[in-house]
Amino acid sequence: MIEDGVLTVKELSSYLKASLSTVYRMVEAGEIPHVRAGRLGIRFRRQEVDEWLARNSSKPNALIENALKTDFALERYDRIFLSPNKGGLKMSPKGKTWNYPFGSVYLRQTKSGKERWYIYYRDQGKRVRKAVRGAQSRADALKVLQVEVSDSFRGKHGFKKPERKEDLLFEAFGKEFLELYSRVNRKPKTVQSHENSMKHLVGFFKSKRLSEITPEQVARYIAERRARVSASTVNRELSCLKCILNRAVEWGRLDTNPVRVKKLKEPEPKDRILTDEEIKRLLQAAAPHLRQVLMVLLGTAMRKNEALLLKWKDVDFRKGFIYVGAADSKSGRSRKIPMSSLVNEVLLSLRQGSKGEWVFSKPGTKTNLKSIRRSFATACREAGISGATLHSLRHSAASKMVESGIDLVTVKEILGHATIQMTMRYAHPTPENMRRAVETLVKNREFVPAVSPQAEGFPVSGLN
Repeated sequence: MIEDGVLTVKELSSYLKASLSTVYRMVEAGEIPHVRAGRLGIRFRRQEVDEWLARNSSKPNALIENALKTDFALERYDRIFLSPNKGGLKMSPKGKTWNYPFGSVYLRQTKSGKERWYIYYRDQGKRVRKAVRGAQSRADALKVLQVEVSDSFRGKHGFKKPERKEDLLFEAFGKEFLELYSRVNRKPKTVQSHENSMKHLVGFFKSKRLSEITPEQVARYIAERRARVSASTVNRELSCLKCILNRAVEWGRLDTNPVRVKKLKEPEPKDRILTDEEIKRLLQAAAPHLRQVLMVLLGTAMRKNEALLLKWKDVDFRKGFIYVGAADSKSGRSRKIPMSSLVNEVLLSLRQGSKGEWVFSKPGTKTNLKSIRRSFATACREAGISGATLHSLRHSAASKMVESGIDLVTVKEILGHATIQMTMRYAHPTPENMRRAVETLVKNREFVPAVSPQAEGFPVSGLN
Protein backbone atom coordinates (compact mmCIF):
# COMPACT_ATOMS: atom_id res chain seq x y z
CA MET A 1 0.00 0.00 0.00
CA ILE A 2 1.13 3.58 -0.57
CA GLU A 3 0.85 4.34 3.15
CA ASP A 4 3.38 1.60 3.89
CA GLY A 5 5.86 2.90 1.35
CA VAL A 6 5.11 0.13 -1.17
CA LEU A 7 3.13 0.15 -4.42
CA THR A 8 1.46 -2.85 -6.05
CA VAL A 9 1.56 -3.45 -9.79
CA LYS A 10 -2.02 -2.22 -10.12
CA GLU A 11 -1.30 0.96 -8.13
CA LEU A 12 1.79 1.70 -10.21
CA SER A 13 -0.14 0.99 -13.40
CA SER A 14 -2.81 3.50 -12.36
CA TYR A 15 -0.18 6.07 -11.40
CA LEU A 16 1.74 5.77 -14.70
CA LYS A 17 -1.46 5.45 -16.74
CA ALA A 18 -0.11 2.30 -18.41
CA SER A 19 -1.62 -1.13 -18.89
CA LEU A 20 -0.66 -3.98 -16.57
CA SER A 21 1.00 -5.83 -19.43
CA THR A 22 3.20 -2.81 -20.14
CA VAL A 23 4.26 -2.62 -16.48
CA TYR A 24 5.12 -6.33 -16.45
CA ARG A 25 7.09 -5.97 -19.68
CA MET A 26 9.13 -3.08 -18.27
CA VAL A 27 9.75 -5.06 -15.07
CA GLU A 28 11.09 -7.99 -17.07
CA ALA A 29 13.34 -5.63 -19.01
CA GLY A 30 14.64 -4.17 -15.73
CA GLU A 31 13.75 -0.62 -16.71
CA ILE A 32 12.04 0.24 -13.41
CA PRO A 33 13.21 -0.60 -9.84
CA HIS A 34 11.15 -3.35 -8.22
CA VAL A 35 11.28 -6.23 -5.74
CA ARG A 36 9.71 -9.70 -5.78
CA ALA A 37 7.85 -10.27 -2.51
CA GLY A 38 7.34 -14.08 -2.66
CA ARG A 39 3.67 -14.98 -2.82
CA LEU A 40 2.74 -11.29 -2.76
CA GLY A 41 4.23 -10.87 -6.21
CA ILE A 42 6.01 -7.80 -7.53
CA ARG A 43 6.19 -4.64 -5.42
CA PHE A 44 7.70 -1.20 -5.89
CA ARG A 45 9.33 0.68 -3.01
CA ARG A 46 8.09 4.22 -2.65
CA GLN A 47 11.56 5.70 -2.18
CA GLU A 48 12.98 3.91 -5.21
CA VAL A 49 10.06 4.98 -7.41
CA ASP A 50 10.51 8.54 -6.17
CA GLU A 51 14.20 8.47 -7.08
CA TRP A 52 13.41 6.91 -10.45
CA LEU A 53 10.90 9.70 -11.15
CA ALA A 54 13.41 12.33 -10.04
CA ARG A 55 15.96 10.99 -12.53
CA ASN A 56 13.29 11.30 -15.22
CA SER A 57 11.77 14.55 -13.98
CA SER A 58 11.50 15.95 -17.47
CA LYS A 59 9.21 13.03 -18.34
CA PRO A 60 7.59 11.52 -15.24
CA ASN A 61 5.74 8.98 -17.36
CA ALA A 62 9.01 7.47 -18.61
CA LEU A 63 7.38 4.05 -18.72
CA ILE A 64 4.93 5.17 -21.38
CA GLU A 65 7.60 7.25 -23.12
CA ASN A 66 9.84 4.20 -23.52
CA ALA A 67 6.97 2.11 -24.77
CA LEU A 68 6.06 4.74 -27.33
CA LYS A 69 9.63 4.72 -28.62
CA THR A 70 9.31 1.03 -29.47
CA ASP A 71 6.02 -0.29 -30.75
CA PHE A 72 3.48 1.79 -28.82
CA ALA A 73 2.11 4.04 -31.60
CA LEU A 74 -0.44 6.74 -30.80
CA GLU A 75 -3.18 4.81 -32.59
CA ARG A 76 -2.49 1.75 -30.43
CA TYR A 77 -2.38 3.94 -27.33
CA ASP A 78 -5.85 5.25 -28.26
CA ARG A 79 -7.23 1.73 -28.70
CA ILE A 80 -6.11 0.85 -25.18
CA PHE A 81 -6.72 4.06 -23.26
CA LEU A 82 -9.49 6.06 -24.96
CA SER A 83 -12.31 5.88 -22.43
CA PRO A 84 -15.54 4.42 -23.91
CA ASN A 85 -17.44 5.57 -20.79
CA LYS A 86 -16.60 9.18 -21.65
CA GLY A 87 -17.27 8.86 -25.34
CA GLY A 88 -13.71 8.27 -26.54
CA LEU A 89 -13.22 10.61 -29.48
CA LYS A 90 -15.93 13.28 -29.68
CA MET A 91 -16.55 15.55 -32.66
CA SER A 92 -18.39 18.85 -32.35
CA PRO A 93 -18.65 22.16 -34.27
CA LYS A 94 -16.07 23.56 -31.84
CA GLY A 95 -13.45 20.86 -32.54
CA LYS A 96 -12.31 17.40 -31.47
CA THR A 97 -11.94 15.94 -27.96
CA TRP A 98 -10.06 12.78 -26.94
CA ASN A 99 -11.23 11.49 -23.54
CA TYR A 100 -8.86 9.29 -21.51
CA PRO A 101 -9.49 7.82 -18.04
CA PHE A 102 -7.13 10.38 -16.51
CA GLY A 103 -8.07 13.49 -18.52
CA SER A 104 -8.81 14.89 -21.96
CA VAL A 105 -6.99 16.43 -24.91
CA TYR A 106 -8.93 18.70 -27.23
CA LEU A 107 -8.34 20.79 -30.32
CA ARG A 108 -9.97 24.17 -30.88
CA GLN A 109 -9.62 27.10 -33.26
CA THR A 110 -8.70 30.51 -31.89
CA LYS A 111 -10.42 33.71 -32.98
CA SER A 112 -7.58 34.29 -35.47
CA GLY A 113 -8.26 30.89 -37.08
CA LYS A 114 -5.20 29.10 -35.67
CA GLU A 115 -5.45 25.62 -34.18
CA ARG A 116 -4.54 25.26 -30.51
CA TRP A 117 -4.29 22.19 -28.27
CA TYR A 118 -5.77 22.11 -24.77
CA ILE A 119 -5.81 19.64 -21.86
CA TYR A 120 -8.34 18.97 -19.10
CA TYR A 121 -7.99 16.95 -15.88
CA ARG A 122 -8.87 17.07 -12.19
CA ASP A 123 -6.28 18.05 -9.60
CA GLN A 124 -7.49 16.82 -6.19
CA GLY A 125 -11.10 17.51 -7.14
CA LYS A 126 -10.48 20.83 -8.89
CA ARG A 127 -11.04 21.10 -12.62
CA VAL A 128 -8.00 22.24 -14.60
CA ARG A 129 -8.27 23.46 -18.18
CA LYS A 130 -5.33 25.03 -19.97
CA ALA A 131 -3.83 25.61 -23.39
CA VAL A 132 -0.63 23.74 -24.27
CA ARG A 133 1.35 26.54 -25.85
CA GLY A 134 3.81 25.38 -28.47
CA ALA A 135 2.16 21.97 -28.96
CA GLN A 136 2.33 20.95 -32.61
CA SER A 137 0.40 17.70 -32.36
CA ARG A 138 -1.90 15.67 -30.13
CA ALA A 139 1.08 13.60 -29.01
CA ASP A 140 2.69 16.77 -27.60
CA ALA A 141 -0.47 17.72 -25.72
CA LEU A 142 -0.92 14.15 -24.46
CA LYS A 143 2.59 14.09 -23.00
CA VAL A 144 1.94 17.37 -21.18
CA LEU A 145 -1.32 15.93 -19.83
CA GLN A 146 0.53 12.84 -18.54
CA VAL A 147 3.16 15.02 -16.84
CA GLU A 148 0.59 17.23 -15.11
CA VAL A 149 -1.56 14.30 -13.96
CA SER A 150 1.56 12.57 -12.62
CA ASP A 151 2.61 15.71 -10.74
CA SER A 152 -0.88 15.95 -9.26
CA PHE A 153 -0.68 12.33 -8.12
CA ARG A 154 2.72 12.92 -6.54
CA GLY A 155 1.45 15.93 -4.64
CA LYS A 156 -1.63 14.08 -3.40
CA HIS A 157 0.28 11.08 -2.07
CA GLY A 158 3.34 12.83 -0.69
CA PHE A 159 5.86 11.99 -3.41
CA LYS A 160 8.79 14.32 -3.80
CA LYS A 161 8.02 17.02 -6.38
CA PRO A 162 10.59 18.25 -8.89
CA GLU A 163 12.63 21.13 -7.55
CA ARG A 164 11.25 24.52 -8.44
CA LYS A 165 13.31 27.40 -9.75
CA GLU A 166 14.23 30.34 -7.54
CA ASP A 167 11.23 31.84 -5.71
CA LEU A 168 11.50 35.46 -6.86
CA LEU A 169 9.94 38.56 -5.39
CA PHE A 170 6.81 39.59 -7.28
CA GLU A 171 8.42 42.84 -8.43
CA ALA A 172 11.44 41.03 -9.93
CA PHE A 173 9.29 38.46 -11.75
CA GLY A 174 6.98 41.22 -12.97
CA LYS A 175 9.93 42.79 -14.80
CA GLU A 176 10.71 39.41 -16.40
CA PHE A 177 7.06 39.07 -17.42
CA LEU A 178 7.02 42.45 -19.17
CA GLU A 179 10.37 41.90 -20.90
CA LEU A 180 10.06 38.23 -21.94
CA TYR A 181 6.33 37.85 -22.53
CA SER A 182 4.17 40.98 -22.68
CA ARG A 183 6.38 43.12 -24.95
CA VAL A 184 7.11 40.12 -27.18
CA ASN A 185 3.64 38.59 -27.56
CA ARG A 186 1.09 41.33 -26.96
CA LYS A 187 -0.03 44.42 -28.87
CA PRO A 188 1.31 47.85 -27.80
CA LYS A 189 -2.05 48.82 -26.30
CA THR A 190 -2.11 45.66 -24.15
CA VAL A 191 1.53 46.18 -23.14
CA GLN A 192 0.65 49.68 -21.97
CA SER A 193 -2.28 48.26 -19.98
CA HIS A 194 0.05 45.68 -18.37
CA GLU A 195 2.57 48.36 -17.48
CA ASN A 196 -0.11 50.54 -15.88
CA SER A 197 -1.53 47.57 -13.93
CA MET A 198 1.95 46.58 -12.76
CA LYS A 199 2.39 49.90 -10.98
CA HIS A 200 -0.53 49.13 -8.66
CA LEU A 201 0.17 45.39 -8.36
CA VAL A 202 3.81 45.99 -7.38
CA GLY A 203 2.72 48.60 -4.84
CA PHE A 204 0.65 45.93 -3.05
CA PHE A 205 2.66 42.71 -3.62
CA LYS A 206 6.14 44.29 -3.72
CA SER A 207 7.47 42.57 -0.58
CA LYS A 208 5.82 39.22 -1.40
CA ARG A 209 7.49 36.28 -3.05
CA LEU A 210 5.56 34.43 -5.74
CA SER A 211 4.83 31.50 -3.42
CA GLU A 212 3.45 33.89 -0.77
CA ILE A 213 0.65 35.21 -3.00
CA THR A 214 -2.50 33.45 -1.79
CA PRO A 215 -6.20 33.76 -2.64
CA GLU A 216 -6.64 35.71 0.58
CA GLN A 217 -3.94 38.19 -0.47
CA VAL A 218 -5.66 38.62 -3.83
CA ALA A 219 -9.01 39.21 -2.09
CA ARG A 220 -7.39 41.91 0.08
CA TYR A 221 -5.98 43.55 -3.03
CA ILE A 222 -9.42 43.60 -4.65
CA ALA A 223 -11.02 45.15 -1.56
CA GLU A 224 -8.35 47.85 -1.31
CA ARG A 225 -8.44 48.79 -4.99
CA ARG A 226 -12.24 48.66 -5.26
CA ALA A 227 -12.48 51.38 -2.61
CA ARG A 228 -10.53 53.69 -4.94
CA VAL A 229 -11.29 52.75 -8.56
CA SER A 230 -14.05 51.27 -10.70
CA ALA A 231 -14.84 47.57 -11.08
CA SER A 232 -13.60 47.58 -14.69
CA THR A 233 -10.20 48.92 -13.60
CA VAL A 234 -9.89 46.23 -10.92
CA ASN A 235 -10.82 43.56 -13.46
CA ARG A 236 -8.08 44.71 -15.85
CA GLU A 237 -5.54 44.55 -13.05
CA LEU A 238 -6.75 41.08 -12.02
CA SER A 239 -6.40 39.89 -15.63
CA CYS A 240 -2.83 41.17 -15.64
CA LEU A 241 -2.07 39.45 -12.31
CA LYS A 242 -3.55 36.19 -13.57
CA CYS A 243 -1.47 36.39 -16.73
CA ILE A 244 1.70 37.02 -14.70
CA LEU A 245 1.11 34.05 -12.40
CA ASN A 246 0.21 31.80 -15.35
CA ARG A 247 3.64 32.54 -16.79
CA ALA A 248 5.15 31.80 -13.37
CA VAL A 249 3.53 28.34 -13.49
CA GLU A 250 4.69 27.75 -17.08
CA TRP A 251 8.25 28.78 -16.27
CA GLY A 252 8.52 26.59 -13.17
CA ARG A 253 8.32 29.36 -10.54
CA LEU A 254 4.95 28.26 -9.11
CA ASP A 255 2.99 25.01 -8.82
CA THR A 256 -0.47 26.56 -9.31
CA ASN A 257 -2.00 29.95 -9.98
CA PRO A 258 -3.74 31.27 -6.82
CA VAL A 259 -5.92 33.76 -8.75
CA ARG A 260 -9.21 31.86 -8.82
CA VAL A 261 -11.57 34.73 -7.96
CA LYS A 262 -14.43 35.80 -10.19
CA LYS A 263 -14.25 39.15 -11.88
CA LEU A 264 -16.27 41.98 -10.38
CA LYS A 265 -19.59 42.76 -12.00
CA GLU A 266 -19.27 45.78 -14.23
CA PRO A 267 -22.13 48.15 -15.10
CA GLU A 268 -23.54 47.87 -18.59
CA PRO A 269 -21.72 50.28 -20.92
CA LYS A 270 -23.72 53.37 -21.83
CA ASP A 271 -23.14 53.77 -25.54
CA ARG A 272 -23.98 57.20 -26.87
CA ILE A 273 -25.74 57.35 -30.24
CA LEU A 274 -25.56 60.64 -32.10
CA THR A 275 -28.64 61.94 -33.86
CA ASP A 276 -28.51 63.17 -37.46
CA GLU A 277 -28.72 66.75 -36.22
CA GLU A 278 -25.82 66.23 -33.78
CA ILE A 279 -23.68 64.66 -36.50
CA LYS A 280 -24.35 67.66 -38.75
CA ARG A 281 -23.36 70.13 -36.02
CA LEU A 282 -20.26 68.07 -35.13
CA LEU A 283 -18.97 68.02 -38.72
CA GLN A 284 -19.57 71.76 -39.09
CA ALA A 285 -17.64 72.51 -35.87
CA ALA A 286 -14.72 70.16 -36.61
CA ALA A 287 -11.40 71.41 -37.97
CA PRO A 288 -10.77 70.40 -41.64
CA HIS A 289 -8.30 67.58 -40.84
CA LEU A 290 -10.62 66.23 -38.11
CA ARG A 291 -13.71 66.47 -40.32
CA GLN A 292 -12.17 64.09 -42.86
CA VAL A 293 -11.40 61.50 -40.18
CA LEU A 294 -14.91 61.77 -38.71
CA MET A 295 -16.54 61.29 -42.11
CA VAL A 296 -14.56 58.10 -42.70
CA LEU A 297 -15.34 56.80 -39.20
CA LEU A 298 -19.06 57.47 -39.67
CA GLY A 299 -19.02 55.98 -43.17
CA THR A 300 -17.18 52.74 -42.31
CA ALA A 301 -17.83 52.12 -38.57
CA MET A 302 -14.07 51.61 -38.14
CA ARG A 303 -12.38 51.93 -34.77
CA LYS A 304 -10.37 55.10 -34.19
CA ASN A 305 -6.99 53.33 -34.14
CA GLU A 306 -7.84 51.31 -37.25
CA ALA A 307 -8.46 54.55 -39.13
CA LEU A 308 -5.43 56.42 -37.82
CA LEU A 309 -3.12 53.50 -38.70
CA LEU A 310 -4.54 53.22 -42.23
CA LYS A 311 -1.99 53.36 -45.07
CA TRP A 312 -2.60 54.02 -48.75
CA LYS A 313 -1.59 50.46 -49.61
CA ASP A 314 -4.66 49.36 -47.61
CA VAL A 315 -7.06 51.40 -49.78
CA ASP A 316 -8.15 49.80 -53.05
CA PHE A 317 -9.93 52.45 -55.11
CA ARG A 318 -10.36 50.10 -58.08
CA LYS A 319 -12.30 47.46 -56.15
CA GLY A 320 -13.75 49.92 -53.65
CA PHE A 321 -12.48 48.35 -50.42
CA ILE A 322 -10.52 49.35 -47.33
CA TYR A 323 -8.40 46.55 -45.86
CA VAL A 324 -7.85 46.35 -42.10
CA GLY A 325 -4.92 44.09 -41.18
CA ALA A 326 -5.00 41.62 -38.29
CA ALA A 327 -2.18 43.52 -36.54
CA ASP A 328 -4.25 46.73 -36.49
CA SER A 329 -7.57 45.12 -35.56
CA LYS A 330 -8.65 44.80 -31.92
CA SER A 331 -10.00 41.28 -32.54
CA GLY A 332 -6.80 40.16 -34.28
CA ARG A 333 -8.75 39.34 -37.47
CA SER A 334 -8.26 40.99 -40.83
CA ARG A 335 -11.26 42.22 -42.79
CA LYS A 336 -12.22 44.38 -45.75
CA ILE A 337 -14.78 47.18 -45.63
CA PRO A 338 -16.60 48.41 -48.75
CA MET A 339 -16.32 52.15 -49.41
CA SER A 340 -19.44 54.22 -49.88
CA SER A 341 -19.47 56.95 -52.51
CA LEU A 342 -18.95 59.57 -49.79
CA VAL A 343 -15.99 57.75 -48.20
CA ASN A 344 -14.48 57.21 -51.67
CA GLU A 345 -14.79 60.94 -52.37
CA VAL A 346 -13.14 61.90 -49.05
CA LEU A 347 -10.23 59.50 -49.54
CA LEU A 348 -9.64 60.58 -53.15
CA SER A 349 -9.36 64.21 -52.04
CA LEU A 350 -6.88 63.17 -49.35
CA ARG A 351 -4.87 61.08 -51.82
CA GLN A 352 -4.31 64.02 -54.12
CA GLY A 353 -2.62 66.09 -51.42
CA SER A 354 -0.85 63.22 -49.61
CA LYS A 355 2.94 63.25 -49.28
CA GLY A 356 3.53 59.99 -47.43
CA GLU A 357 2.25 56.47 -46.84
CA TRP A 358 -0.35 57.40 -44.20
CA VAL A 359 -3.96 58.18 -45.12
CA PHE A 360 -4.39 60.57 -42.20
CA SER A 361 -1.26 62.62 -41.54
CA LYS A 362 -0.50 65.82 -39.71
CA PRO A 363 -1.21 68.81 -41.97
CA GLY A 364 1.79 69.55 -44.19
CA THR A 365 3.85 66.55 -42.99
CA LYS A 366 4.43 62.86 -43.77
CA THR A 367 3.86 61.85 -40.12
CA ASN A 368 0.69 59.96 -39.30
CA LEU A 369 -1.97 61.52 -37.12
CA LYS A 370 -1.59 59.75 -33.76
CA SER A 371 -4.39 61.33 -31.72
CA ILE A 372 -7.53 63.38 -32.36
CA ARG A 373 -8.94 63.28 -28.85
CA ARG A 374 -8.37 66.96 -28.01
CA SER A 375 -9.63 68.29 -31.34
CA PHE A 376 -12.69 66.02 -31.07
CA ALA A 377 -13.43 67.32 -27.56
CA THR A 378 -13.17 70.90 -28.86
CA ALA A 379 -15.55 70.16 -31.74
CA CYS A 380 -18.08 68.53 -29.39
CA ARG A 381 -17.95 71.52 -27.07
CA GLU A 382 -18.51 74.01 -29.91
CA ALA A 383 -21.33 71.87 -31.32
CA GLY A 384 -23.05 71.63 -27.93
CA ILE A 385 -22.73 67.83 -27.75
CA SER A 386 -22.17 66.17 -24.37
CA GLY A 387 -21.41 62.59 -23.35
CA ALA A 388 -19.96 61.58 -26.72
CA THR A 389 -16.63 59.87 -27.35
CA LEU A 390 -14.86 58.85 -30.53
CA HIS A 391 -16.24 55.35 -30.07
CA SER A 392 -19.74 56.87 -30.19
CA LEU A 393 -19.17 57.37 -33.92
CA ARG A 394 -18.66 53.62 -34.45
CA HIS A 395 -21.70 52.87 -32.30
CA SER A 396 -23.81 55.42 -34.17
CA ALA A 397 -22.78 54.05 -37.58
CA ALA A 398 -23.50 50.46 -36.55
CA SER A 399 -26.88 51.39 -35.10
CA LYS A 400 -27.82 53.24 -38.30
CA MET A 401 -27.06 50.11 -40.35
CA VAL A 402 -29.18 47.91 -38.08
CA GLU A 403 -32.07 50.40 -38.02
CA SER A 404 -31.97 50.52 -41.84
CA GLY A 405 -32.67 46.79 -41.96
CA ILE A 406 -29.16 45.47 -42.64
CA ASP A 407 -28.89 41.94 -41.25
CA LEU A 408 -26.68 41.38 -38.20
CA VAL A 409 -24.33 38.96 -39.98
CA THR A 410 -23.39 41.63 -42.54
CA VAL A 411 -22.99 44.26 -39.82
CA LYS A 412 -20.81 41.82 -37.84
CA GLU A 413 -18.44 41.38 -40.80
CA ILE A 414 -18.16 45.14 -41.38
CA LEU A 415 -17.47 45.81 -37.69
CA GLY A 416 -15.01 42.91 -37.41
CA HIS A 417 -16.65 41.34 -34.36
CA ALA A 418 -15.66 37.81 -33.36
CA THR A 419 -19.20 36.86 -32.31
CA ILE A 420 -22.72 37.88 -33.25
CA GLN A 421 -23.42 38.60 -29.57
CA MET A 422 -21.12 41.63 -29.73
CA THR A 423 -22.99 42.96 -32.75
CA MET A 424 -26.34 42.54 -31.00
CA ARG A 425 -25.38 45.36 -28.64
CA TYR A 426 -26.03 47.73 -31.54
CA ALA A 427 -29.53 46.43 -32.25
CA HIS A 428 -31.75 48.94 -30.44
CA PRO A 429 -35.49 48.32 -31.01
CA THR A 430 -37.40 51.58 -31.44
CA PRO A 431 -41.20 52.06 -31.37
CA GLU A 432 -41.12 52.75 -35.14
CA ASN A 433 -39.16 49.56 -35.86
CA MET A 434 -41.42 47.48 -33.61
CA ARG A 435 -44.55 48.87 -35.30
CA ARG A 436 -43.06 48.20 -38.74
CA ALA A 437 -42.20 44.64 -37.64
CA VAL A 438 -45.76 43.70 -36.62
CA GLU A 439 -47.18 45.31 -39.77
CA THR A 440 -45.09 42.93 -41.88
CA LEU A 441 -46.97 40.03 -40.27
CA VAL A 442 -50.19 41.11 -42.00
CA LYS A 443 -48.70 42.72 -45.09
CA ASN A 444 -50.65 40.31 -47.30
CA ARG A 445 -54.24 40.96 -46.13
CA GLU A 446 -55.97 38.85 -48.79
CA PHE A 447 -56.29 35.86 -46.46
CA VAL A 448 -57.73 37.97 -43.62
CA PRO A 449 -61.59 37.98 -43.52
CA ALA A 450 -63.36 41.30 -43.25
CA VAL A 451 -63.61 42.44 -39.67
CA SER A 452 -66.65 44.53 -38.84
CA PRO A 453 -67.55 45.53 -35.28
CA GLN A 454 -71.26 45.80 -36.26
CA ALA A 455 -71.23 42.26 -37.64
CA GLU A 456 -70.14 40.96 -34.29
CA GLY A 457 -72.78 42.92 -32.42
CA PHE A 458 -70.42 45.42 -30.82
CA PRO A 459 -71.64 49.00 -30.44
CA VAL A 460 -69.29 51.19 -32.47
CA SER A 461 -69.68 54.00 -29.98
CA GLY A 462 -68.27 51.79 -27.25
CA LEU A 463 -64.99 51.29 -29.06
CA ASN A 464 -62.08 53.53 -28.11
